[in-house]
Parts: sequence; C-alpha cells; structure tokens
Amino acid sequence: MNIIEAQREMRSAFLGGFAGQLVSGLIWLVAGALGTWVSPGVGMAALFLGSMGIFPLTQLGVRLMGRPGKVSPENKLWGLGSQSAFTVPLNFLLVAAATLYREAWFFPAAMIVVGSHYLTFITLYGMKMFGVLAALLVIAGAGLAMYGPAVFSLGGWVGGAILIAFAFAGRAVVLREESATG
Repeated sequence: MNIIEAQREMRSAFLGGFAGQLVSGLIWLVAGALGTWVSPGVGMAALFLGSMGIFPLTQLGVRLMGRPGKVSPENKLWGLGSQSAFTVPLNFLLVAAATLYREAWFFPAAMIVVGSHYLTFITLYGMKMFGVLAALLVIAGAGLAMYGPAVFSLGGWVGGAILIAFAFAGRAVVLREESATG
C-alpha cells in the first residue's frame, strides 16, 4: 500500500476527521460553557478530562455513520495518528505552566497545543486543510493570549467553533471525493 492509498483509506474510514473534530469541538464548547457559568477550574477539568474520551467517542461516531473507524493492517499511518494524539496530554504540562502564570491563558495555550498536533494530520489524511486548521488554532490562541480580553472562556468558545467548522469542511471534502470516484 502506497502513501496515497493509505491516506485515502484514512480519509474514508474517518470521514476526513469529521467525528473526531466534532467530538473535540463539542468538548471545547462544553468546557467553555462550564468555565463561563460554573468556574474556570471546572472548565479546565472538563477540557482535560473530556479530551480523554475523544477517541472512544470518535469510534462510536464513525461507526454510527457506517464507517469502519479502522484501517487495514497494511496501512502504516495508524501509528502516526496514535503518536500525534499522545503529543496533546504531554504538552498540557505547558498549558498548566501558562495557566499558573495567567488563568485566562488556559484555553489559548490549549489552542496552540491542539493546533500544533493537527500538523501531522496533513500527512495522516493527505489533506492540506489540516494545515489551515493548525494555523488558525495557533494564531487564534496566541492572539487571544497576547491581545485578547482577559475573558477566561473565550478561547473555549473560539476553539470549539473552529474545530466544528473544520469537521464539516473535512466531511464535505471526503464525501465529494467519494461521490466523484463512485
């Protein structure tokens, strides 16, 4: 299996990352809401702990949509997806450090961490849109931290909206590709 075939299989199996980004975006919105209406600590816990459920909820979502949620054993890109996913909790140590300095930096720092992890998705799915997603999350996170208002949950709302928008964009790309190839 060559890289183009492996990427096509990943796109099809996971509908261009649709379920994962939708789940992620919803977790971000819930965390933003809890950070707004309950407390910042609850919002932080919701994002961190909720993110642990992304993979199983993604698997449920893709299977409910009739997708396999897995690829063939010949597809060596599966390992790249796993490696990419593990960069996020490791880099949350930096999010914690930023948050200790300024609580309102929690979501912006998390946006930078999550955004940078999407760079590997360019190769994983063979979709350049993940570079745009990565750039938007990183730039928005840095912009909110440096120039935005000190509103704790603003990054949760912005990050969630960006993730959900790109979930539907990736889905549209893959559905269009599949209808063109029959």
